[in-house]
Amino acid sequence: MLDDFFIRALIAGIGVALTAGPLGCFVVWRRMAYFGDTMAHSALLGVALSLFFEVNLLIAVFGVAILVSAVLLLLQRRQSLSADALLGILSHSALAIGLVLVAFMTWVRIDLIAFLFGDILAVTPSDIALIWGGGAVVVAAIVYLWRPLVASTVSEDVAEAEGMNPARTKLFFMLLMALVIAIAMKIVGIMLITSLLIIPAATARRFSASPEWMAVFASLIGSAAVVGGLFGSLTYDTPSGPSIVVAALLLFILSLIPAFGRTTAERPANKGVQG
Repeated sequence: MLDDFFIRALIAGIGVALTAGPLGCFVVWRRMAYFGDTMAHSALLGVALSLFFEVNLLIAVFGVAILVSAVLLLLQRRQSLSADALLGILSHSALAIGLVLVAFMTWVRIDLIAFLFGDILAVTPSDIALIWGGGAVVVAAIVYLWRPLVASTVSEDVAEAEGMNPARTKLFFMLLMALVIAIAMKIVGIMLITSLLIIPAATARRFSASPEWMAVFASLIGSAAVVGGLFGSLTYDTPSGPSIVVAALLLFILSLIPAFGRTTAERPANKGVQG
């Protein structure tokens, strides 16, 4: 018989995986893994500001992620540095500033390990409601924005020619990324959030004949990684967040075996987003 805390962890983890799967596909298609890391690292600064100003943690993390995204867009327009250099500066600076602020707040007791690597076994019913409620908003937004998201991923010029607004679509995408990072932080932690976005999506690409199926498979593979990782953690007494990522990695390695996944030559390249 499974304990209540373990069942809550399963429900919460699956909720995050179902949400992260479709969004992770766009991260893979757009080659924005480093951007995801930057937003995830900024979450610790959000945690520090939340504690300092005594505001809601979710709001603070979401707000800082949006601020970092806006700063990145402004700096990119100046074109003085390459995008990867800017991402590196913002990513490590936000993480370092967050750590320094936490160190200054000697009156606050904070479990940095839980924030960095997650503490899924400590989720509460209110956390589950937040994860599934926020996840439903994200998935609904992705479904509504699916066509402009895919079109702007293939070609911003084509999307604009068809009457869409790629810049606005990119802004909505960043908002969704910030929301997912805010609700997933407690599950796998700041350092591992991007893994749950990227690895299931990369695995799903091996089995998918269309972008829609890739989004579905990414959610299912992420959910399988959550279940496998949690039971592995229970069996071998390993950290739960990293165990979920390891389970996702094992599924990705299995997908590389020709008997399980398609080869590169067999994989359809239709709709221009699976290259």
